[in-house]
Amino acid sequence: MNDIERNLQDIQISIPKDVTLVAVSKTKPVNELMKAYEAGQRVFGENKIQEMVEKWETMPKDISWHMIGHVQTNKVKYMAQFVDLIHAVDSIKLLKEINKQAKKHNRTINCLLQIKIAEEESKFGLKEEDALALLDSQEIKNLTNVHIQGLMGMATFTNDENQIKSEFEKIKTFFDQNTSKYPALKILSIGMSGDYKIAMDCGSTMVRIGSSIFGARN
Repeated sequence: MNDIERNLQDIQISIPKDVTLVAVSKTKPVNELMKAYEAGQRVFGENKIQEMVEKWETMPKDISWHMIGHVQTNKVKYMAQFVDLIHAVDSIKLLKEINKQAKKHNRTINCLLQIKIAEEESKFGLKEEDALALLDSQEIKNLTNVHIQGLMGMATFTNDENQIKSEFEKIKTFFDQNTSKYPALKILSIGMSGDYKIAMDCGSTMVRIGSSIFGARN
């Protein structure tokens, strides 16, 4: 058993059945992704569209590709043919472009709204009130080729576990408060290699794990 298989197995053991593991494979070569694939992993996350397209072209077609990075509207067309879930949607403008490109391929593309929970200025995301306004807008009801499946959030990059926990609890509360009004909201994507156990304790249904599977990035 190679290191990637071993790491993957250890993480899979620690994750409940109702939590989806997204193997974050950004910057890693296809041969390393294939080790995870051969160990049974079928959901992979990338943060650069061009890199994801190149991997999609060469890898098996039963992989579910997730775009986890910030998305520029002019790049959506490159992944519209195959992407399964776009995590970091933070504007109606981006949703309209995803809808337009999905329609060209006769597809519905699943999306998550990114909610800003971190204190860092560099983190993208919608304020809670802006997310609700977007979900209630007539504009979004007209987008027949996008399906908003849930929320995504990134905690502050810090060693303070209490702060991380409090940020994850904040988005989980917001999620819980709105799932009855918006029953399509099923996914809460919070937690990465450094904090996924805290995220799962706070109710995450999807974790994005990279370095703990593939090792540190170059």
